[in-house]
Amino acid sequence: MQAGIKQQVLVDTLFPNVGLNSKYGIYIREAILILGFAVLMSFCAQIAIRIPYTVVPITGQTFGVLLAGGALGSRKGALSMIAYSLIGMFLFPVFAPGSDAIKASLGDSGVFHFIFPWVGTQNLLWSMASGGYIVGFIAAAYLIGKLAEKGWDRKSSLLLSLFLGNIVIYLFGLPWLSINLGIGLSKTLEWGLWPFIAGDAVKLVAASIALPTAWNLVRLTKK
Repeated sequence: MQAGIKQQVLVDTLFPNVGLNSKYGIYIREAILILGFAVLMSFCAQIAIRIPYTVVPITGQTFGVLLAGGALGSRKGALSMIAYSLIGMFLFPVFAPGSDAIKASLGDSGVFHFIFPWVGTQNLLWSMASGGYIVGFIAAAYLIGKLAEKGWDRKSSLLLSLFLGNIVIYLFGLPWLSINLGIGLSKTLEWGLWPFIAGDAVKLVAASIALPTAWNLVRLTKK
């Protein structure tokens, strides 16, 4: 692979533009892919673990972001996260449930929530303590997608690209959390970073396995 040459990403290999003879057909295909990953994000957000002492639960959202960027590429990956954000702000409660919502659904002792009953939230991003993380999803998907277009999703550097995307999420999420709640650096890290490191590591490894596995399946079907 030559440096600087844009590579096909996973969805372009799985769902090529073959047979789409008009620009409208191509637009429809891209809209379906973008909205499809926005829906995937909505379900990932409903996989949540309530953690004491923080308003931001561990969710499957980050996993969805990693897959969106790696599979869709930079533009479609970022657009899928924008679509997810708009749906959560103006249409349906698709954002991750807060700790209180999980508690209301599962009771005082409930910790793990898996999709149903649906307890997602709907709110304007700037009204949410976790809104910065969602904005970070857009930037992270773009970065991971841009690296995937350089072939990183098929190299040993895949895990690094996913890790960099994860860092981008925190670069948006932590300052936003601090400003929204009016808390200092120590409390921001205590509530918004330290509890999630282990969960993030699991999601990074899972995504780093899922994407190459999908590529291997594609190669097998084309033999």
